Parts: sequence; C-alpha cells; structure tokens
Amino acid sequence: MHPRVIFVIGVSGVGKSTIGKLLSEELKISFFDGDDFHPESNVKKMSNEIPLQDEDRFSWLQNLNELAKTQIDDNKDCVIVCSALKQSYRNILENTIEENSKWVFLKGTFKLIKERLDNRKGHFMGSKLLESQFNTLEEPKNALHIDVKSTQKDIVKSIKENLENKSEFGLFGLGVMGKSLSRNLANNGFKMSLFNRHVDGLEVDIAMNFKNQFSELSEAQAFDDLGAFVNSLQKPRKIMLMVNAGKTTDYVINDLLPYLSKGDILIDGGNSNYKKTLERFDYLKSKEIEFIGTGVSGGEEGALKGPSIMPGGSKDSYDKIKDYLEAIAAKDKNGNACCTYIGREGSGHFVKMVHNGIEYVEMQLLAEAYILLKNLGKNPDEIAAILESWKITTNSYLLEITVDILRKKEGDDWLIHKIMDKAGNKGTGNWTTIATAELGIPSSMITTSLFARYASFFKDERVTTSKSFDTNNFDVLALNEDDIHKAYQFARMVNHYQGFKLINEASKKHSWNLNLSELARIWTNGCIIRSDLMEDLVEEFKTTDNLLLSKKIVEELNVLKPNIKKVVAESILKEQPVPALTDAISFLNSFSKAASTANIIQAQRDYFGAHTYQRNDDTSGKFYHTNWQE
Repeated sequence: MHPRVIFVIGVSGVGKSTIGKLLSEELKISFFDGDDFHPESNVKKMSNEIPLQDEDRFSWLQNLNELAKTQIDDNKDCVIVCSALKQSYRNILENTIEENSKWVFLKGTFKLIKERLDNRKGHFMGSKLLESQFNTLEEPKNALHIDVKSTQKDIVKSIKENLENKSEFGLFGLGVMGKSLSRNLANNGFKMSLFNRHVDGLEVDIAMNFKNQFSELSEAQAFDDLGAFVNSLQKPRKIMLMVNAGKTTDYVINDLLPYLSKGDILIDGGNSNYKKTLERFDYLKSKEIEFIGTGVSGGEEGALKGPSIMPGGSKDSYDKIKDYLEAIAAKDKNGNACCTYIGREGSGHFVKMVHNGIEYVEMQLLAEAYILLKNLGKNPDEIAAILESWKITTNSYLLEITVDILRKKEGDDWLIHKIMDKAGNKGTGNWTTIATAELGIPSSMITTSLFARYASFFKDERVTTSKSFDTNNFDVLALNEDDIHKAYQFARMVNHYQGFKLINEASKKHSWNLNLSELARIWTNGCIIRSDLMEDLVEEFKTTDNLLLSKKIVEELNVLKPNIKKVVAESILKEQPVPALTDAISFLNSFSKAASTANIIQAQRDYFGAHTYQRNDDTSGKFYHTNWQE
C-alpha cells in the first residue's frame, strides 16, 4: 500500500488537533498540527483577530505539502491537521500526492463550534473569526464527513473504519432506479457499497457486472452476500433501499436486521405507501434503527443526473444523510438542491404519492389536448408543433416529452398510432384517491384521471359498447387551438390547487408542518411535474396556503374560464370525452358557489337516518331533527 497522509480538516474549534492526535495514536503513526507551521506573521494576525488572506496562507500550505512529501518519501503514514477551508487550499496540500491523500472533514453547527471556542483558553483563534471561516468554507466532496456531535472515541473509530476501506454509503437493489442513483452517488465522489441478491440461473453477479460497466464505480464495492455488504459499511451504516414497494420492502428490512447495529439508518427510496412507512418507522424504532421514508422522482434519467428527493422522518436522522441526498439531487434555478427535509415520519412518501397524483392529471390533460387537436384535423407532427409553441407560456417536462413522443415515427407512420390505448398504473394514483377520500378533500381531478386509466384498460368491452352507442365518428369541434390551450392552462391550475390542498390538509392532520413553498421549490427541477407553473407557485405559497385566495391565480382563472367552458360544452355536444377538463370546470363551478345543493342531501339523510342538520337561521351551531312524515 502507498503511505498515507491523512488530512484532518475543518473550521477552528471542531477538534481537529484532538481528533488528529487520538487518531495518530490509534494508528501508531506520526502527528503534525498545521498551526505549528504558521509563520510568526500569521500567528500575530490571528491573535489580533485579523482574518488571514490567501497570500498569507500560500507559503504555509506549501510547507505542509513539503512536510507530507517528506513523510511519503520516508514511506511513513502520518496525520496532518489544518483548516483547509477552500478547495484551492486542498489542491495545494495534495499537489503531486493525490493518491496518498486521505481527507477527513470534521463538521458541526456554528452554534456548537462557537460555544467550544468561547470556552477554549490559550489559543490564538477567537470566536469572532469563526463567522469568516464558515463563510469561507467550501465543504469537500471527496472526504469522510464526520459530525463532531459524536464522542471522540466514536469519531476516531469511524475514521479508522473508513481507512480500512469501509464504504460510507450502501445501496441495496440494482434495478433501473438503483443503478442510476448509484452512478449519481459515485459521480459525486462518495465511496459506496452496492448489493443485489443472488438467484441461481437468474441473477448472478449483478452488482459486480454492473460495477465493471462504469468507470465511476471503480472504487465501489460490489456484493451479493448480505452480511459482507453490511459489514463493508462505516458505522452508523447508511443504506438506501431501492426495491419494489410492499412486502418486498418488509422482507428486505427483516433480512437486514440481524446484521445492523444501533443507530444505523435505512432509507426507503421506493414508492411505498405512507401508512406502511409509518408502521416501518415504529417497528425499526423499537429495534433502535433509524428510518427515512424518501420519495424520489425523476425516472431513470433524473436518478442519474439529479432527481427531486423528498425525505421524511426524524430531523436528526435526515441531518446524518442530507449530504448524500442533497449532493445527488437536481438543482433549482438558484443552484440549491431539489431536496429538503419534508417533515416527520410518513410525510416524504405522502408528498411523493400526491406528486404522482398531480402527475396523473397532467398526463391526462395532455392526452385530452392531443385528442382535441387531432379532432381539428391535425396530424402528430402538427400537434407537436402546436404544443411546442405552448412552451413560451406553459412549459413543463411532460409537455416537452409529449412533443418528442408525437414526433417519433416508425416507418412511414407515427409510432403513437401503433400504441394500444390501454394505460397502466403502479398504485400511487389509487393511494392518492384513497387518501383524498379518507381526508375528505375534493381532489376530484386525480380521481377522474385515475378512473380514465381504469376505463382504458377495458379495451375489448369498450369496442363492444361503442357499437351500441355510435360514438366512434366524432363531429368536428367548433374550437380553435387557442381555446384548447387556455382550457389546458385553466385545468392545470385547478389540478395544482387540489393537489396542494390535499397535502396541506394531511399536514394539519398528521402535524407534519409542511412548507408548501419549499415543497414547490424542490419540484421545480428533477421531478416529473416540474414546470413554469411550479416556479410561480414557489412565490404564491410564500403568502398563502390556498391558491384560490391568490389574487394572481384567481385573475388568471377568470380570464381562462370562458375558454374551458367553451371547450367542455362543445366536447360534450360532439361526444368527445374530456373527463379531466370537464372535472376542472365542474369543480370550480361547484366550489365557487356560496350556496350548494347539500341542503337537500342533508334533509334526505335526516329523513331516512335521523342524521340531523343545522339551520342557516341559527348561528349557534345547534343540530336539528325533523319528523318528515308528520
């Protein structure tokens, strides 16, 4: 093995010298404190609480680099501690010795480090300089990150395990998403262990073969033995599960448990039902294992290049894994990660579920726009051009891929003409529909879009039924492209209102304290429902949690309302089904009426079931019952 220079870095006060010295004693190697190598001029500046400039540090960093080279030339391992806050400083320190350099980054909150500095005696660095250090700090990617809240003994133990070739992050399950996420993690500099099960004759050496396909995985460790996989990880272990939701997840958790230790963290990155996530959280808590239910959106490409990530669980658990998740997430327009702490257990998978419900509607609306434009005599290329023109005011990822789909040809015909009109689903739309019913929230467009998929699946029955009702030859609609575009815009606003309304009401019920603006922000990139509208909602949710109370949204809906009324009315008259568009205007017409038809319904309930009713001429809230047959 090459001699190792272990650089222990971080802001002043994190305990670099103490940890570095303890580590050197544990490993029985030399220890050097970088502060001892500062020239007198630097020490004088820092003693007077004057921040060092880069020109002050340059010769000091070069001296430490020469010290490291001398140790390597003598074939000796050593520990060198210094702040090395910028990547440019670290580049000087490891100049020509990159293969020999190991980096340990000690980190803690500003509050914690300030308290330590204020209590420290006899050191030239005062707490007043700490803020400048935090401002200067560029957290290293290719380093072992250690939270200094742990005990000195645990910190040294964790560092030693890492130096023994332990991985810092494990990924269990190498399906499509698992493979892409593992490459994303490796591309961000994390040392990983990969696991995929072994099934004779079916799944053999999956992890090793996958590792060998991609150069970025050259440092990863590949396993099909579960015990070896778990033991390859630093403690506390961090393992992301990318397996099928449902019983498979439970089987995997139970298989892992005998190998896990107190404080290990499991991250469920599958599309699990949020209620099951709540159950698993409680179960694993009883085993002293931490659990984070994490929604991941973006598909195969997003998982590789940067998905939107929605982790829910304890805040302390999230803080231990945030560096990994935020590093691999997509970035918003300001360069911030499209990953945030969502809330307590269950919240991450709940918002991912509703994300998928909103997604169902967005897909259905584009399908309805397509069929309406087709009715106007447009071919797929022409429809694609129309949809492309909508990007100026109504862009979204789903709109973009629909344009690509419509332009795809197979031979002389468009491929879309050859695809069977039977749409599948994987359960999240169903779960969202159940949740909206259980919470009593009228997210009707999600339900309508789900049922449209269900109806599509009965292809043979639809063919038979169509012969009885003569609905195959539609009359040309008296509409234009602008009508359809504006109806589409109207319906999307209603869809997003309903989806976020469902999330907000769930947040209240479960005490999740969800931040709708922050949630919209992490949905502006990486995820399937990213769009220009979502960018707007980030700002809208800073002042309201109800989009129908937003002056801007209300004004836009009122402008677009005549168009959707025209589109839906004309479609019904010409027997062109547009269920999601129809539901959008029907919902708003119902929800924007001060008086509803529910008085008749409540009277009926009281008549046959004595369910009682309230009176609008009695403000006390008293309930009444009438003997209706007298």
